[in-house]
Amino acid sequence: MDLKNYIRSVKDFPKEGIMFRDITTLLLKPEVVSEALNQLYLPVKDLGITKVAAIESRGFIFGALLADKLGAGFVPVRKKGKLPAVKYSESYSLEYGTDTIEMHQDALSKDDVVLLHDDLLATGGTAKAAANLIKQAGANLACISFLIELTFIPGRKMLENYNVVSIIEYHDEN
Repeated sequence: MDLKNYIRSVKDFPKEGIMFRDITTLLLKPEVVSEALNQLYLPVKDLGITKVAAIESRGFIFGALLADKLGAGFVPVRKKGKLPAVKYSESYSLEYGTDTIEMHQDALSKDDVVLLHDDLLATGGTAKAAANLIKQAGANLACISFLIELTFIPGRKMLENYNVVSIIEYHDEN
């Protein structure tokens, strides 16, 4: 099954010149969700994952499903100010400014083997910041997975020290 056939491309969203890859159309069909989940699961099933950390918000969808399928705990990585307890924070650069993500300090331990998941790899900035949160906790980051990778943007280079898996690739903006 070619999962790319279930991704909607929206031109000029959220701003002019951007081709947005919308996963909501993939989510409409349970058999497609199941296939995507299986493709994300296969490369990580033997890594001994104890926790899946996923990045807000679209990363939560398959992150939670992967945690369940792996028999692992789920750790939400959220935007600044959304988590109530003591947390680690990491800021990262955006095209115009910076943003910050956070993770509860008691979510991971040094004994955890972590899968980090997000829906899309573009510049790699958010994933690198999330990887730094996992490092702050002292856990072992075994793999970073993405549903979609925009290979024409060098995000993978920012994550070159990590095991990175993606299951749908776009090699140009169209």
